[in-house]
Amino acid sequence: MRNRGECAALLCRRLVAEGTRHVHERAQLCSSSKSNTMTEEAKKLAAWAAVNNHVQNNQVLGIGSGSTIVHAVQKLAERVKQENLNIVCIPSSFQARQLILQNGLTLSDLDRHPELNVAIDGADEVDLDLNLIKGGGKKSESLGEQWKKGIPIEVIPMAYIPVSRALAKRFGGVAELRMAVNKAGPVVTDNGNFILDWKFDKVHNWREANVAIKMIPGVVETGLFIDMAERVYFGMEDGSVSVREKPVH
Repeated sequence: MRNRGECAALLCRRLVAEGTRHVHERAQLCSSSKSNTMTEEAKKLAAWAAVNNHVQNNQVLGIGSGSTIVHAVQKLAERVKQENLNIVCIPSSFQARQLILQNGLTLSDLDRHPELNVAIDGADEVDLDLNLIKGGGKKSESLGEQWKKGIPIEVIPMAYIPVSRALAKRFGGVAELRMAVNKAGPVVTDNGNFILDWKFDKVHNWREANVAIKMIPGVVETGLFIDMAERVYFGMEDGSVSVREKPVH
């Protein structure tokens, strides 16, 4: 049975590079619900679970963007004050920077703190293998079963038309330029790029598709997070929080 609700997907990844062991955790938060009240409460449950279970003293945290992030940062600020935690926050967007400052948290950057312990961000759909589409709160068996708004793909402005055509030709579906809501023109990322929402018409081998898409000239990044998560927290409408662990193959 598939349950819908807000979710905080916690990604825990252990890396070995240049003979030094680095621990990297990324928390992904996602959202979707039937009513605004239920939605916000579910977002809060998911965000609080991720912050409470995975934030510790003397950590460097990456802070993403989105509506669920607001609850995560508020809980983080509460814990920092109550427990006198030493936490440094690295923003991934302008919104994240403002949230960090508004909540009185310590702001830094990747130049001064290049290694993160935990990063909290957003996801739209999570499948059984804990692969994610970034940015809605759908819990499915395979990516693409429930999230229908497309996979966001960041592209350099001059390449959005060739990239759109390349996506449609190779993978099918249609890639649409994301337009701003309250102003004329396309959405522009913090990096000065455009976003294509690729609305695929079938479920793909997402690992292979993600690699192939990134190889298209003009593509900066995709909204797919493949083989990164080890645990996902789903804040449900009934007030509970369910956990999905990464399967062992």
